[in-house]
Amino acid sequence: MTAAKRDRVATGLDLYDRTAQDAAATVIARYSTSFALACRLLGPRPRPHVRVIYALVRVADEIVDGPAAAAGLSASEAGRVLDELESETLTAVARGFSANLVVHAFARTARECGIGEELIRPFFASMRTDLSTSRHDDASHDAYVYGSAEVVGLMCLQVFVNAGARHPKTPAPDLVDGARRLGAAFQDVNFLRDLDHDADALGRDYLGLASGAATRESVLDRIDSDLAAAAAAIPHLPADCRRAVTVAHDLFGELAARLRSATDRSQRVRVPDLVKARLAARAWLGLSPRDSRT
Repeated sequence: MTAAKRDRVATGLDLYDRTAQDAAATVIARYSTSFALACRLLGPRPRPHVRVIYALVRVADEIVDGPAAAAGLSASEAGRVLDELESETLTAVARGFSANLVVHAFARTARECGIGEELIRPFFASMRTDLSTSRHDDASHDAYVYGSAEVVGLMCLQVFVNAGARHPKTPAPDLVDGARRLGAAFQDVNFLRDLDHDADALGRDYLGLASGAATRESVLDRIDSDLAAAAAAIPHLPADCRRAVTVAHDLFGELAARLRSATDRSQRVRVPDLVKARLAARAWLGLSPRDSRT
């Protein structure tokens, strides 16, 4: 059946669900080319679900990272908007519907794949931290990274294991550890890439570098360790997820390597499109994740 014919056939809730998924896909396509690349390597079973998770994450992130302030909202007003989004998300997961298309898409995924408030609430708690905390030590960094990144990895893992299943099941412990470690590595890489912007534009120090609580080298060593642990878990993922997770892992491994070797730290490190294509080709061929330490 062609896409046009499916659109003609879809009505009622089915049409609303598809429209919500399309809205989520648009959010991700506009905000992250690297993520969009990795997502295309997911099989059709998990792909739409992962997109809606990241769409909700992006909307929440934008509330605390600039657009809300640019629209004239104070920190307290942005906090109320974030609270409303969290409340709407939890309510939608419970009832299966939201008038907010991105929230509706997420709720349908959460209900199908077993994503509960034990993962949703820590995420919003970390987002809320951005409105009140600008300097982190080891303990607050770890708590922030758990809620802002590790639980997102755990949400995606719920999708990888449960999308299309009749009843959600609990992922294996090694997959849980791998998902958390990969999410933490992603977040720390982003912290290092955005170090100057976070400090100058947002007044934040997530890694404790300014206070001396951590060093750039110790953060990069932690990233490499997390990426290595995640790489060991990737072969145990369902087959229709491995390629996408491998290319995401390798993209961030490449970023970590470039961060370690960078001489001009005023320039934001990026991976050239040709290198991205090469990493995607490796993943498509089913090769193992790269070791970022070599």
